Amino acid sequence: MQEKSLLSLAYGAAFTGGNSNVAFTELDALTPRLQAADAWLRSNAAQGKEGFGWMDLPRRNVDNVQAMARWLATRESIVQVGIGGSALGNLMLHSALLPPCWNELPSSKRNAPRFFMADNVDSAENRAIWSLINPESTAIVVVSKSGSTAETAANFLFFWEKLRDTLGEAPARERVVVVTDKEKGILRPFVEEIGCKSLILPEDVGGRFSVLSCVGLLSAWALGIDCKELLQGANELDVLLGRTPSILENPAWILAGLNFLHMNKGRNINVLMPYADPLERFGEWFAQLWGESLGKGGKGSTPVRALGAVDQHSQIQLYTSGPDDKFYTILTVEQGKGDIAMPAAPERAFEKLSYLYGKSMDALRNFEAEATAAALHKVGRPVVSLSIPTLDPHRLGALIQFYEYVTAVTGYLMNINPFDQPGVEQGKNYTYGLMGRSGFESDAQEVRALSAKIGERIASF
Repeated sequence: MQEKSLLSLAYGAAFTGGNSNVAFTELDALTPRLQAADAWLRSNAAQGKEGFGWMDLPRRNVDNVQAMARWLATRESIVQVGIGGSALGNLMLHSALLPPCWNELPSSKRNAPRFFMADNVDSAENRAIWSLINPESTAIVVVSKSGSTAETAANFLFFWEKLRDTLGEAPARERVVVVTDKEKGILRPFVEEIGCKSLILPEDVGGRFSVLSCVGLLSAWALGIDCKELLQGANELDVLLGRTPSILENPAWILAGLNFLHMNKGRNINVLMPYADPLERFGEWFAQLWGESLGKGGKGSTPVRALGAVDQHSQIQLYTSGPDDKFYTILTVEQGKGDIAMPAAPERAFEKLSYLYGKSMDALRNFEAEATAAALHKVGRPVVSLSIPTLDPHRLGALIQFYEYVTAVTGYLMNINPFDQPGVEQGKNYTYGLMGRSGFESDAQEVRALSAKIGERIASF
């Protein structure tokens, strides 16, 4: 086991904030509660309690997922249908670990299928995806525990009809993979009715915590990502978490504790700012994980996604000179892939840029991350810097497990359940009612009454 090779957290600038300082003694005092949080997670995971299964995903057998991925890898294209936790994790893994512009690469450089995600309900996008694929050599993967999520159902109905009408039902079903609950929902009877390929979603794992299950691993493996390394990195991180009873040795406890303490001081906005384009989708995945897990009962902190160095030119003005209501995490990769040394230009007009000549683009990006953290610290904004040595499957698996753990532990400190989502369900029920789904008539009446109130005053040009 490679101690201290996974990630590193620098947090000396977290104890700032004017009249709302967080003291180190406050963080240290959380140790008993953090120990209790860890015990709570591990005990419930061992008992198979709903919502806690993500803790064990790095150690579960995934041979069936790998076998299905081998078949998917023979396809020219994969279209995945899903939304939220059934989409964001896939996109995050692909963006982080595959070359940029994946679908535009010639097949000789990919040696794996193209990938399309049908998540939002968008007629133009669905038609565009269909126009870009060859149905004969495409697989459609639909991921939904219930099968009744309106967006996923609508998109799958579109692609299933297109596939069936183009190829005929028998060839069409050979090109469909359903990832759903073992018994519940409407997709399991669909599988039994038509006899298509299928994988089982773990019952004890919620959607936003499911990326290291078949939900995320299936497409990642099919596209050539080493998922065994992803899981090994996640497991290694979990083992380290379980070995460190002291808060000073546990970066996950430190980050959870700091988020909790600053939240209580009025900093209920959590900014995650990776300085690496491949981690931009990681920010999107994190936003669902954090927001949906911790926004309960009037509590929570709003996740904000930023990307360095792009958002130095769009958000840093607000961060350094706006309200002190945010806690910042700067995420960096120490060593990138295929670094570029900036060339010297012969034109005299570029003489003032000579300080860049021969310098590394990776170094420039990481210096900008350091400069941003320093600028925030200078004006008393609480900021931590999280770094990984390189972006590979092993470290990304560790980073995923790290953030899932931090989120769950923060929920424990807040005395809320980080694994349910009551606010999401109400919106789903209103949608079902408006679309005429049986059993949701009262929801339709309620949402129409609320909409009428919203529309009492309208201003138009």
